[in-house]
Amino acid sequence: MEVLEENEEEERREEELTKALEISDELHDIETKLSVDQVCVPSDVFDFDWSSVDISQLPSSYKTNSPREKKLLRIADHYLQQYTHLCPDRKPLFLYPVNECGVKKFVSTTVRPTLLPYTELYHWDGCASFVCDYLTMEPLKSPLTPPSSLYSPTTILKYQRGNCFDFSVLLCSMLIGAGYDAYCVNGYATQDICSLDETLEVCPLLRKPQEVPKEIMKKPNKYRVKSSPDLQSKFELQQEAKKKAETEATHKNKERGEEKVTEMEKPTRDPLYGLRVHAWVLVLSGKREVPEPFFINPFTGNSHSTMDEHFLGIESVWNHKNYWVNMQDCWNGCKDLIFDLGDTIRWEIMLSETDKPLQMLLDAEEENELFDRNMDDIEDEEEEEKDTSFAMPPTWVAPIQISPREFETRCSQGKKVVMYKKAKLEKWAPYLNKNGLVKRLTVYADLRCTEVVEVKEWFKNREDMLDMRELNKKTQLTTEYFSPGHLFGLKVHIYKSMEPETERVMEFYNESRVDGLQKRAENATEIKEYFVGRDDFKYFQHTEFSKRGKKISVAGTRTDLTSRPIVQMKECFHRNLEKPADEDVAERVFLITEEMIQLTYHLKDKYITASKKEFFKPTENYRKQSEIMTPEMCITYQAGSSVKDKLLHLYKLLQELTEEEKQLKQQVRQSEAEVLNILKIRENEEADIKLTVSIYDTERNEKRKQQYEAMKNAMEDEFPVHEKQDLDYLAPFLIQIGYPEKMTKGQALRLRDDCLTDFKNRLIAKANIIQARFEKEVEELKKKNQQFQENQSQLSREEEAAFLADYSETMFRIHILALRLNREKQTAPQKYLALEEKLRKDPRLAVYLTPGTHQLPLQT
Repeated sequence: MEVLEENEEEERREEELTKALEISDELHDIETKLSVDQVCVPSDVFDFDWSSVDISQLPSSYKTNSPREKKLLRIADHYLQQYTHLCPDRKPLFLYPVNECGVKKFVSTTVRPTLLPYTELYHWDGCASFVCDYLTMEPLKSPLTPPSSLYSPTTILKYQRGNCFDFSVLLCSMLIGAGYDAYCVNGYATQDICSLDETLEVCPLLRKPQEVPKEIMKKPNKYRVKSSPDLQSKFELQQEAKKKAETEATHKNKERGEEKVTEMEKPTRDPLYGLRVHAWVLVLSGKREVPEPFFINPFTGNSHSTMDEHFLGIESVWNHKNYWVNMQDCWNGCKDLIFDLGDTIRWEIMLSETDKPLQMLLDAEEENELFDRNMDDIEDEEEEEKDTSFAMPPTWVAPIQISPREFETRCSQGKKVVMYKKAKLEKWAPYLNKNGLVKRLTVYADLRCTEVVEVKEWFKNREDMLDMRELNKKTQLTTEYFSPGHLFGLKVHIYKSMEPETERVMEFYNESRVDGLQKRAENATEIKEYFVGRDDFKYFQHTEFSKRGKKISVAGTRTDLTSRPIVQMKECFHRNLEKPADEDVAERVFLITEEMIQLTYHLKDKYITASKKEFFKPTENYRKQSEIMTPEMCITYQAGSSVKDKLLHLYKLLQELTEEEKQLKQQVRQSEAEVLNILKIRENEEADIKLTVSIYDTERNEKRKQQYEAMKNAMEDEFPVHEKQDLDYLAPFLIQIGYPEKMTKGQALRLRDDCLTDFKNRLIAKANIIQARFEKEVEELKKKNQQFQENQSQLSREEEAAFLADYSETMFRIHILALRLNREKQTAPQKYLALEEKLRKDPRLAVYLTPGTHQLPLQT
């Protein structure tokens, strides 16, 4: 029976082995297929041969290991053996891959913390966008295992390509240098994350921020009014119910259609789900005001929550100081992981923290107590202790450097294209396109990206200050956005055609305009203008036009010479609190064809009707005959009063209104002319696009170069270039003796004595000035202290605090002056001896001066 049981157990084992081999063979087949045909990977990615990398110019740290690095590799090897023994079911750790020179390097030493001199790279989103734009993605050779090599960030930057591990190490180096608590992560992710497949992702530029509904808490009221009886019609309620049912039915049909579309958009099932290896960056909270941990996908530069379903598990994390292995279960992805790296139960650290001396002392005491152990065991424990307290050696990577031209160019060959769900995003380097185009987003109606719906373009460095242009293909509506600085203060221009007198909307920077114009909407029959911050409180003007009569067209022009006849002009005003309400005009309407003027005043308090006046302008015949104002020419309504205005007052008001009508007509014609001028300028700007170049950009600023060369040539012509000569310290003394070609011994001795005496006097004068300032400050301090002692009881807290602040400042000045005075006294003899030695070695005086020293007493 025992023999039969043993045979059955052996058969079971053989069956399990055969099943495991079959599963491994299937995975191997899938792996080989996917390694040949990767999803969404450009064909030009595989053309680069990494074996052709030039390593001749690399530093010696790339080709050899230091003693500390060798010791670190031994510790890592021992750590890996323990890990495989304790966790045989888990995959081997990613610890020491080879670099570009074929030398094993620990992954933590490959991280090179660097802060680059660009303000954009001081924030995590700027670093992430730079890395994903600058580098070209390469897939892993095997999607199931980490790479066998990990090149330095300098080599990756040089060739502008790499896999997810290369991306992560470079991004982590930049983030740590910028002050973030960042870590490289070796884990597992979904297929679209690993293969950079964003065709089912919404473009970040099209994502709308989620609106958080505000919950209004209603306090329960103890005393309530009885609800009124329901007086609604039952028939109306039935009709509304029918309409609701119809809308719900149509809504359900739409949802069904959307469900069908979403089913079509769903990705196919991945046979390697949960097994695909990926590397990304983890940023923990604490530094740089990061509120909570988050992930950064280096391929896209996007941030993700640690609860994101696309990240399926973590094997290990590391930075430039240490290496941690995740001991938590990832059955639910990364959702349940706790990122407290100090928790030794959840995260197994490789090198023990060196900032725990108490634990080390306790371990030493325990070793002294355990004297019964063998000497070999004690030696092994000491070696393990040394290993665990071993500090990470410095990085072997050369300093990471990015030139301004490389930072500006970014994308490989200056262009990058990313496909999203129903959208295509194109990026260019600045100055690569002559029209200043740096980004274009094309939105499509279908998943195959055949029918264009909308096109958005972003520009930089344009003289016309154009920032962005949107073109809606369905409505043919173009919207242009401008930065401040345009000739007419133009901010937004919305139009369908550049032809005049067509439908368009112009928005302006009202701060840069004298008239305070904020918006102007125009079509063939009307102009609406909106104002802000005017002294006359006008905020709206509406002008209506009628069709032209006879058209007189001129060759070479798009418009006719006859202007549009004005039918009506309407103005609206805000309330002026300095005037009474029944004298403050709220609305003014000039009816040109009807020869009428209507005035509507602001409402007075506690009134529901406003005062009004209507004027009927007299005909030309009546004006010639008489200018007398008759009651029939004006209709007035005074709210709250039956007193009628005098005819003289109304006559003067009518005259003022007629003058203002003329001025308003001129303003309307000026607005029309301004629109034509803006359109003409915009056409000229688009026909001849010019880009601005900063004065600090010496490579592109050719005008600045020419100006500098012209100025330099003019200076050379005006002031001929002389040979540069050092200042002669003996020149003032040689002038006194007339610059002799040959000096006598007496002249040489006199020259030396005069030079030393003058230098001594200068040193003494400088010391005396410092001494005088010192004594002055001390005397002022004594006077202030005496005044404080006399009036101390009468001073307030503010006056006492001011005195103490002044006292501390005076003491600081006295301390500085004392230090300077002592320094002058100590260095003055040394300076004097140095000048004497210089004179003795001077070739003009060396012949006549004896080797004996000549000293003059220094007195201060």
